[in-house]
Amino acid sequence: MEYNLQVTIDSNSGFCFGVVYAIDMAEEILSEDGYLYCLGDIVHNDEEVERLRVKGLRIIDHEQLKQLRGEKVLIRAHGEAPDTYRTALENEITLIDASCPVVLKLQNRIKTSHEEEENILIFGKHGHAEVIGLQGQTNNEALIFQDIAELDQALLPQKFTLYSQTTKSTERFYEIKEELLRRGYDVKANDTICRQVSNRDEELRSFVTNFDKIVFVSGKKSSNGKVLYEVCKKHNPDTCFISEPQELKKEDFNPGDKVGICGATSTPLWLMEKVKSLLETY
Repeated sequence: MEYNLQVTIDSNSGFCFGVVYAIDMAEEILSEDGYLYCLGDIVHNDEEVERLRVKGLRIIDHEQLKQLRGEKVLIRAHGEAPDTYRTALENEITLIDASCPVVLKLQNRIKTSHEEEENILIFGKHGHAEVIGLQGQTNNEALIFQDIAELDQALLPQKFTLYSQTTKSTERFYEIKEELLRRGYDVKANDTICRQVSNRDEELRSFVTNFDKIVFVSGKKSSNGKVLYEVCKKHNPDTCFISEPQELKKEDFNPGDKVGICGATSTPLWLMEKVKSLLETY
């Protein structure tokens, strides 16, 4: 039985400019040198990381960075803490810095706040590469939280400056700000969420309502993927989350379904196209 699904890829989904910039830079060096070290996964998408690994990308962690001497190392879009730059200088490592300009701008703002001795709170995911880089600007003194419930038991100063990881939900950020003001704190809030991410939020709301089913494609490690998947699910409950085409199940679809495919800012277009091709064989 043929399902004849009508499949459309969201034209606004796919890599954000920060990720495109990092991958272009990596591919250029790989074509010249045949290999390149990268500090952490270049993007939170296993399929894209594997594609680049085959071309010679070598993913390393901070401990391995300390063992390198005189090599080239790519800093991905998430950015890095000051310690990384110090290590590179000591070990004569050439850093290929592909930090996203939006992240760099945020790092500088947080650094300035810290130098002005402001108390800093950052709404972000614990252990996330970007958040580690942001906290590094404060000598690791900033308080990181990913849910307001974490602040219930915290001894907060009366006055503080609130920042956000660039890929968090704008709506959630403002809810947190209002709740903290309601609790009587003096909050200086800086909306530092990337507009490519918050605009994607808006665009997805209108995209997903046109389809019977939505297939959201994202790496499981992607923070932005979690946020955008929730947006899809909220506006079209018939949304499924997959990381690779093999996770699709034919029985989840009905003949003639209109299916929309969308993804995170770390989801490559080629992967969404593979998902589309498979759905069209049903």
